[in-house]
Amino acid sequence: MADPEQHSEPGTAPGVREADPALESSTDAQLVAHEDFLAAVEAVLMVTEEPVTPAELAAAVKIPEHQVVWLLDELRAEADGHEGGRRRGYELREVAGGWRYYSRMDYADQVSAFVLGGQTARLSQAALETLAIIAYRQPVARSQVAAIRGVNVDGVVRTLVHRGLIDTAGTDPVTGATLYTTTRMFLEKLGVDTLEELPQLSPHLPGVEAAEELAEDG
Repeated sequence: MADPEQHSEPGTAPGVREADPALESSTDAQLVAHEDFLAAVEAVLMVTEEPVTPAELAAAVKIPEHQVVWLLDELRAEADGHEGGRRRGYELREVAGGWRYYSRMDYADQVSAFVLGGQTARLSQAALETLAIIAYRQPVARSQVAAIRGVNVDGVVRTLVHRGLIDTAGTDPVTGATLYTTTRMFLEKLGVDTLEELPQLSPHLPGVEAAEELAEDG
């Protein structure tokens, strides 16, 4: 990762570039567009599970990569409370060649207390669905679970790992993806000794006749 000092200009805080030169003579319309792009980049960063490169952000927001770099620095400075703003509980970091929001280490104790304290809370419908798929398809990769549910399951899988209901079980020999299985705690919560005691799915699935009718109906 590049040294933040290398990007600094005289009179600016370390790691923060001066404002985009293109904005110095901008019209009101250009300033509005700038704010829109700034918000768009921020929105993408809020949902990513891994660091995102400026090139990937540029493709998503449809602006030049060099402009994305300026926007990233502006968002980082904003989160750090530069120019009199409020210092946020999160920060924008440049790691592994990309960018991602993280909670600040200053509040690690509070975040850990929240995450661990949530172990007594009821599982959401999304978590229950994901857990059921893993239970019946294990060992299974997150991408396979996501394909079945039709949505991203990264956050839900992390929750289930934190709750001790699932754990990693090596990697797929073909794709290298991490595989997940249920844990002993999962069996204890259900009150069963082995996975063989899980309810059979076949009684809850449509019969051959119903499947053929569904296929004919398109």
